[in-house]
Amino acid sequence: MIYGVDVLSFHDVLEICKTPNKAKLNKAAKEQILKSQKNVQKIVESDRCVYGINTGFGPLCDTKISADETALLQYNLIISHAVGVGKPIDKELSKIMMIAKVHALSKGFSGVSLDVIERMILMLEKDIIPVVPEQGSVGASGDLAPLAHLVLPLLGLGKVWVGNDIFPTAEILEENDLLPLSLGPKEGLGLINGTQFILAHAIKGLEKFEYLLDLADMTAAMSLEAYRGSASPFKKELHEIRPFEGSKKVAARMLKFLKGSENLQAHEDCERVQDPYSMRCVPQVHGASRNAFEHLKMMAETELNSVTDNPIVLSAEESISGGNFHGQLMALPLDYATLAAAELGNISDRRSYLLLEGKYGLPRLLTESSGLNSGFMIPQYTSAALVTENKTLCFPASADSIPTSLGQEDHVSMGSISGRKFNQVLGNLVNILAVELMFAAQGLEFRRPSKCSKIIEENVAILRSKVTKLEDDRLIGEDMLAIAELINERKFVVN
Repeated sequence: MIYGVDVLSFHDVLEICKTPNKAKLNKAAKEQILKSQKNVQKIVESDRCVYGINTGFGPLCDTKISADETALLQYNLIISHAVGVGKPIDKELSKIMMIAKVHALSKGFSGVSLDVIERMILMLEKDIIPVVPEQGSVGASGDLAPLAHLVLPLLGLGKVWVGNDIFPTAEILEENDLLPLSLGPKEGLGLINGTQFILAHAIKGLEKFEYLLDLADMTAAMSLEAYRGSASPFKKELHEIRPFEGSKKVAARMLKFLKGSENLQAHEDCERVQDPYSMRCVPQVHGASRNAFEHLKMMAETELNSVTDNPIVLSAEESISGGNFHGQLMALPLDYATLAAAELGNISDRRSYLLLEGKYGLPRLLTESSGLNSGFMIPQYTSAALVTENKTLCFPASADSIPTSLGQEDHVSMGSISGRKFNQVLGNLVNILAVELMFAAQGLEFRRPSKCSKIIEENVAILRSKVTKLEDDRLIGEDMLAIAELINERKFVVN
């Protein structure tokens, strides 16, 4: 993969995270970078006033800076903007930010030098990853504060991850015989303008969301097996006359998961007319969430392959001070995806509740000795609590805007908050699905000797390798954590 030249997917970025040397700069990319840097130098040598190159920033854009002061201008920009607070984001998120930033800068419209870009690539390859606080970006003039922290180590400042530990940057640079860099004209602005904090959260969330969408389908099929529901709502003919792509895909997957089920055969001659919505409407609800995933994926991959700093340097004669740094284009789909992920948890909790009701041959609370034992009563409380927490996280951050920079930045996206909330909801969804999986596996114990489909039986075996059937009350909180760990480790077969 070639930085600045190839069109990268979000999967490509995650692959580079694991193996940084899979992405390089080639001759064409280097030529783009050097040409852009030369264009900036020509602007500096001219008498023209160009924002961010020989002027101050934000409301100080009308203050001209002399050529002798440009290096100090860029240094001051970085240190003054590194004002993030809160816990550090995950190291992997910082890596994704670096990869996305390198790719954008390497397109040759930002005026950042080859030395700076190569230092960032070297840091990735040596696993020297900047520590970035989670709060402080309003997602408008880019992710200014997070990106300032991301590039502090280029100046020998800030802190870095090495392995799983955090060290002062200066100490690690000395160990690796590396000197701090001095930034030239426009470089500081090119480094901290951009949407890479928002984008990193989108990419990380997409990775998790993609698996959880698949897992939610399989989990729903397992619950339907335990409930002995009907597979007829998943027939192809029904979804061809309302042909949303997400719904069609989920319906086909449900039929695949249920193929050969003895439990559903037992349902064919029963008196039930139809199942509750949480069983019957899986294609429509899960499908809507899949549509949101596809929308976010399209938007994130467009952003990944874009130039999002300011100003954009087209030539030595033309630079454009525009708004490519504005996070609204990512904030809206992130808020949409957050709602879509929360809805997967909402309907999962309803299926869990159905399995506890004691209907259609299942004992109440999924235990044969209720009274003395509470059975699975209380895990549903946890699920309900997480579902409600997710609902509170669904308020769209992008609906708010607080002017900054003395009104120069009078509309901001808050997309950084959208990205963080999206990943919080996904984390809660893992535990909600863990509860449903636990209930569904227990329900299937009361359907034996009837067999499920091959893929459902395989997943029941995976779950039972960590969690045994509940006979009497025990520390089932530990069971839930064990199942959540199986989910996080991608142990369940979902395709």
